[in-house]
Amino acid sequence: MISPDTRPFHFQQFSLFHHRSTMKVGTDAVLLAIWTNLHGTEDVLDVGTGCGIIPLLLAARNATIKADAVELDSASFEEAAENFANSPFAKRLQAYHTDVNRFDPPAGKKYDLIISNPPFFINDYRPKQKKRQFTRHADSLSYSQLINVAMRLMKPKGRFALVLPYKESKVFLQLALKSGLYLQGQMLIFPKPCKEPNRINLLLGLSESSVKTEKLMIRDEKGNFTKEYINMVKNYYLSP
Repeated sequence: MISPDTRPFHFQQFSLFHHRSTMKVGTDAVLLAIWTNLHGTEDVLDVGTGCGIIPLLLAARNATIKADAVELDSASFEEAAENFANSPFAKRLQAYHTDVNRFDPPAGKKYDLIISNPPFFINDYRPKQKKRQFTRHADSLSYSQLINVAMRLMKPKGRFALVLPYKESKVFLQLALKSGLYLQGQMLIFPKPCKEPNRINLLLGLSESSVKTEKLMIRDEKGNFTKEYINMVKNYYLSP
């Protein structure tokens, strides 16, 4: 049996462990955390924080950010809490071990931004590893539940940011619109040229507005990272 890699993952502003969490540090969470506009944002809720990568990156980006992070999986919660405590942003980050559907924020707090790298797949390929399956499939947190969480905990002018597979995003957006959540911005993420987008970052709010659409190509025809991708992550990764 191969021993798990227990080394920390190093960013420019902090380091974190992720070997105990259901999901490791990955491109989806990193790009979402860097892409999301933080103008006027102070109070943030991260739904399904895993190892805590998204709150850590948001705190690194903006000194006004104070983030609560909810995680149902025990090992992931413990790792996120330790990563927060060991970071330069410890006073601004708080992890909660609970089901977000029952999460009651302290003092009735509402959030400027709710952000999530949520369970993805509805009826697609299911990984054999039970713990990973629990994290990556919408059985553990349905799209409707996620939308209800955002509606319940967002401030009136708050925003909801998340990353989804491109195909599944169409289902999510239909459900969101029925609930009164409107698409305000999106980034289509392409793995390489001549491919359809495989991920999409979404930004939603409680009011209708013009939708800003961006595109990001991660690799070029030769398999190298594009200049656009490098420019996006260069202030955070030690090397892309």
